[in-house]
Amino acid sequence: MNRHQTMPGLRRVAAILLLILSFAALGAEAEILVAVEKIGDAFLVDATVAIQVPLRTAWEVLTDFDNMVSILSNLRLSKIIRRKGSSVFVMQEGTAKYGFFSYSFASVREIQLEPMKRILAIQLTGNAKRFESEMTLSETAGGTRLRYRAEIVPDSGIARTFGGPFVQHEVEEQLALMAAEMTRREAR
Repeated sequence: MNRHQTMPGLRRVAAILLLILSFAALGAEAEILVAVEKIGDAFLVDATVAIQVPLRTAWEVLTDFDNMVSILSNLRLSKIIRRKGSSVFVMQEGTAKYGFFSYSFASVREIQLEPMKRILAIQLTGNAKRFESEMTLSETAGGTRLRYRAEIVPDSGIARTFGGPFVQHEVEEQLALMAAEMTRREAR
């Protein structure tokens, strides 16, 4: 058999393998849906993530506050500064970007943990006038479902100027990065 007869066969096999790998990768991706509504000065966020990882993996990523800088690209600092009962107090600093615009942010949040079920975050200090969020986790037949709800009253010009699209962009980006980390950890 000469080289020219073998090459089309190898190309076909390579194309089929690439197609199979593409479908496998699609199956591993998270389905992320984010809705943002403005009521008065507040933005209300309602988001869901369906991801094919065990609940424990999702929980470990969502609560890995001391390593969150390696997960979320907009953070330059994230650390637990205190623990009290089922709560942790987390300090975070970073830069949010939207198109050509960016702004620095800092916050200290009290985060109440209900292991493997719920994460409630309340901003104590920071750039937002008010920030409260709740993440609930539940097992599904195919993995884990996350439900994220937040009420944000921004104190930044960029967030007020670009409003809902800016908030939606930030939430989608953060959920996508956390989902990617969940998938990466599960693949180890």
